[in-house]
Amino acid sequence: MSLLDSGFLRRVRQHHAIEHATITLLMARQRGLSLVGGRSDHRGFAIVGAVETDQLAAAVAEALIRLQRGEAELAIHPNCGTNLVTTGAMAGLAAWGATALSRRRQHGLPDRMAAAMLSATVAVLLSRPVGLRLQREVTTLADVAGLRVASITRRQWRSLVIHMVTLSHGP
Repeated sequence: MSLLDSGFLRRVRQHHAIEHATITLLMARQRGLSLVGGRSDHRGFAIVGAVETDQLAAAVAEALIRLQRGEAELAIHPNCGTNLVTTGAMAGLAAWGATALSRRRQHGLPDRMAAAMLSATVAVLLSRPVGLRLQREVTTLADVAGLRVASITRRQWRSLVIHMVTLSHGP
């Protein structure tokens, strides 16, 4: 058993998959819906955005069913923080590496800047498939058999709406 399949991390990965599937379904149902995002933990996940509780509950229920039926691609979302972190890390490392290499070869500042920008741009282009793969293999787990919704709570502060979806494992 790998570390990613251990109890705590397995739960977070499963909840992250359900979060993504839920957001995907909500966005498909409500064009123009402005969700700020979501965040998963070992208890469940939070959805931040102006969504009605009954609509969220229906989307979570459908997300669970569809993931349990094998629609694993619902667990992958293009705007996931995994993709953002991957892009930032790859672009930063590429720019740093290009700058260090240019400096070693004693190029001037304009050449170092050009090398850094070109390297960072290539890294950004390559980061998308890397981020999606990291989601599939590391940060989400579409195997959500046995999970169910325990509760959904809504909190609102002015126009900011936060729902916490608590999930239960087992019967």
